[in-house]
Parts: sequence; structure tokens; C-alpha cells
Amino acid sequence: MPLENYGVLSGTLHRHFRDDPDDQGRWFHVHLEVDTPAGRYACAIDVDSKHSSTGVQWKVLTLYPSVLEPVDPAATGFHDLSRASGSGALDYLRHPALADRAGCLFVRRPPGWLQGLIDRVSPPRPWISGSYLEASQALEPLLVPGRQVLVFGEPFDEGLGVHNVHQNQGDPRDSQWWDDNGIWQDGATLVRRPDGRYDAFLSRFSTQADATDQDGHPLPA
Repeated sequence: MPLENYGVLSGTLHRHFRDDPDDQGRWFHVHLEVDTPAGRYACAIDVDSKHSSTGVQWKVLTLYPSVLEPVDPAATGFHDLSRASGSGALDYLRHPALADRAGCLFVRRPPGWLQGLIDRVSPPRPWISGSYLEASQALEPLLVPGRQVLVFGEPFDEGLGVHNVHQNQGDPRDSQWWDDNGIWQDGATLVRRPDGRYDAFLSRFSTQADATDQDGHPLPA
């Protein structure tokens, strides 16, 4: 079954901070405090995994507000979203503004001039792999106090907060997160720029699949 609940938090960023480091100097989350009329929300953004063999990957995109429709950023607070295309929900693998560009139908690699044209029309959006420090350094410059933020993920069972702010599909069968797999329920952190566009930080774990079925489970290789 998918996540128990899913939606988006809209509010004003109060501040951000890192976890206290462990004895190896690592931290696993960058925390956001987001102000809304209902109170201050706590949001945990994953920048590493506590499983040493599992790394975190990320990408930073700039999105126009129309990409988020029908989500209304002006409606502050947490809002439940239907897990379906067109609801405002996010899906890293299916949303055209987030997914890696579709592959082109060439038996062989196209000539350089044509590949250059393809890259201009449909730029690739590769995932970046790195350390918890590099992931934090990619996220933190976006987090300007006083700016509007949108945090997609699962609300806390108790208290004001959002977690699972990362890809929520494609976890392998033998993992503890298999039952949480689902489509159109991915998390992300978006920060509104002065020009009205949004800088988006997307993250996933290296064990999560690039392609999933309609239940969010990995497709066979």
C-alpha cells in the first residue's frame, strides 16, 4: 500500500539547520521550520542514509508556477493531495517537469550536431550522487528565511511536521519500505524565487528504481 497520507505544506521559511553529527561527523537530515497560521511546522529533508551501503542522490530544478497547478501556494498550511496525475501531486518518474527526458528512438547514438540540438530542446536532468555534505550544500543555498516554501511529503502522525520528503516509490522488495511504494506521492522541497519561479530540491535513495509499475514497485531490469 502507498503512504498513509500525502500532501503539500505551504508556508514561510523561518530557518533551517542540520542534525547533530554522529561520531563519524555525518548528519542525515537538513531540518526546515516553516511558519503557517496553524503554527510552525518541522520538516526533515534527507541528505544521507543511516544504512552505510545506501547513498542519496539529488537534483535541483527551476520550475514555473504553472507546473504546480492546481496547487495554490497562497493557501498556507498543509493540504492533502490525491495520488493521481493532475491533482498537484508529484511523481519523479511520470511528471513531465520532473522526469528525466524521454529517450530518443535511435538505434545508434545520433551525430554530435543532432545530439546538441536534442540537448538544447530537452536538456537532460541527471541525478547527482555524492556525500551528505555535498547534498546539504546543494540544498542549503535555496533555503532563504522569509521566502515561501512548498514541502511535499507525508504529514506527521502527531504534531505539525512533514517527512518522507523524497522519492516514495521504487524501493526493492526486500526493503522495509516496500509497502510504502506508490505512484504520484513523491516528496520535494520548493522555494519561491523573487521572480516567481521555484527552485526545487528532489532526492532519492540509490537503491530506489528508475522505473516502476502502477503500484510504485520496481519494474524488472
